[in-house]
Amino acid sequence: MGPLSLVSLLATYIMSAVKSLATCLFCKIIKGEIPSMKLVETELSYSFLDIGPLSRGHALVIPKYHSHKMHELPDEYLADAMPIAKKIALAQGAENYNILQNNGRLAHQEVDHVHFHVIPKPTAEEGLVVGWPAKPLPKEELKKIHDELLSKL
Repeated sequence: MGPLSLVSLLATYIMSAVKSLATCLFCKIIKGEIPSMKLVETELSYSFLDIGPLSRGHALVIPKYHSHKMHELPDEYLADAMPIAKKIALAQGAENYNILQNNGRLAHQEVDHVHFHVIPKPTAEEGLVVGWPAKPLPKEELKKIHDELLSKL
């Protein structure tokens, strides 16, 4: 790849990132361009009620740093978001609840900005309903996966 191609590729990437920031629903909520029912705000995070709740009190916690997936998010934003999720879960008063975070379309992420759902689970029918089709693996395969992951951590 020549220098001109690299510059063109970089320019395309930057323009795409700027467009993403300009059109991001959650960035607009953080900036106050779109109204929300704010719950907790810190220097690094913002939380509000979900407008399409799965149960009463369903809330979102969003980092103020725009990133599509959790692995792109600086650690300090993650460290700030989780205590807020905990506070909201306690305020909801639900004995059972889910903290949900999806990364990518195949994982059911609808908004391309990292966010955490805090979803009360008052009954079997309300809140998040999840099937968990576990696929047991032979011990040798688990050991292989374990070794692979350890080598990358």
